[in-house]
Amino acid sequence: MKEEVIHQLLVRYPGLNTCKEDIEAACRAIISSYERGGKVLACGNGGSAADAGHIVGELMKSFEKKRVLKAEVRDALVSLDPERGSYLAEKLQEGLPAISLNAHDALISAVANDINASLVFAQQVAGYGKNGDALIAISTSGDSQNVMDAALTAKALGMTVIGLTGKTGGKLKQYCDITICVPATRTAEVQEYHLPVYHTICRVTEERFFSENSSKQISNSK
Repeated sequence: MKEEVIHQLLVRYPGLNTCKEDIEAACRAIISSYERGGKVLACGNGGSAADAGHIVGELMKSFEKKRVLKAEVRDALVSLDPERGSYLAEKLQEGLPAISLNAHDALISAVANDINASLVFAQQVAGYGKNGDALIAISTSGDSQNVMDAALTAKALGMTVIGLTGKTGGKLKQYCDITICVPATRTAEVQEYHLPVYHTICRVTEERFFSENSSKQISNSK
């Protein structure tokens, strides 16, 4: 399935052929993190902030595959409250743990006021991040200081850093384990490439854990 999904991406966006190996590596890294009980953090500025939230939305609920809660959770809900628990057991979905570092207004303003505005992402990585987690660091230029600080902090914690950038990768590239440098330099064009790239990563990841033929389980070790 991974090969098919990535092939579909490259047919639609042939310019991304230069990124094929890095996209595949990002899929493997995120899947490996989930298999070990990790989570994904994501951050960016402006349109890339919206992309970070978009990624989390695809990971935390059903994207293309049905995600039924584990039987033991469904049974526990019904046992605790037969009426409301039955409703929750039917409606709730399994999630792939993910957090957008752009989503916490009070925390972001507190860090900006009390520490430094450029550290709003790095501080959250320091608090949320664990060895084995993954950070998706999004910067169209590759030179956003707050994103680079998040990547540097993530590396120090033993996280896998995946950069999603423009053609050159910028300074961010030096802090990344995997850098997906899409073939564009203008902000709008870079962002136009980023969306199908992360959709593909989310599709491949979801297929690994929620395909009818998948025997993989998300670890709860953390």
